[in-house]
Amino acid sequence: MKIIFLGTNGWYDTDTGNTICTLIETKEYFIILDAGNGIYKIKKYIEKEKPIYLFLSHFHLDHIIGLHILNKFNLKQEINICGQKGTKRILKKIINHPFTVPFRKLPYPIKFYELPKENNKPPFLVKSNFLRHSSPCLGYRFELDGKIITYCPDTGFCENAIELAKNADLLITECALKVGGLRYEGWPHLNLEEAAKIAKEAKAKKLTLIHFDASIYQTLKEREEAEKLAKKIFHNTFAARDDMEIKI
Repeated sequence: MKIIFLGTNGWYDTDTGNTICTLIETKEYFIILDAGNGIYKIKKYIEKEKPIYLFLSHFHLDHIIGLHILNKFNLKQEINICGQKGTKRILKKIINHPFTVPFRKLPYPIKFYELPKENNKPPFLVKSNFLRHSSPCLGYRFELDGKIITYCPDTGFCENAIELAKNADLLITECALKVGGLRYEGWPHLNLEEAAKIAKEAKAKKLTLIHFDASIYQTLKEREEAEKLAKKIFHNTFAARDDMEIKI
């Protein structure tokens, strides 16, 4: 299984990267985690006609802004968009005139899955649960090719994140804040210590830090420092950067 980090910034693009998007390629599927501006890079990687599943955590613009370029992809297969209840209704308002090309005019079909629904779910094991954020935000736990991948984007420290990450082969989670830095009441996010603590309590095997607040982590060197500090709590940690690829 190959994982490519297409966008690792939170809020906006900078020289350090695009807004959040991750691509997982398994034997049978392409799975995209969130649709920030980094999604434009999928055209370099999606060359086979395997089914595509796009999982959206929530509707903050840095997680969905890349959807406005769906008409630029020359795909032969449909895109299955998965998210919380109301995903289809909300996205059809935004991905529409006068903002961009509507779903119905794309050159390939779009199908929606609103989770959790037993009679309408993807053909692989996926569990979702709400995280701790300013608006409803889903985290996901996937079982793919004999591995467990957990994705916990925008969140404060919470039990649901730990539960989703239990014994995961890879936990991908946010690191928006710095230790001791400014926090915004009502807008929870993680710092490196909290992210590492989730991985440790969940007994995950590996931790990847993503969604670095672009106004706080202004250089890649600052991410490297975060990685070093997080390793003191959870050794098998690395800070992702755009276009990084790993295999598990």
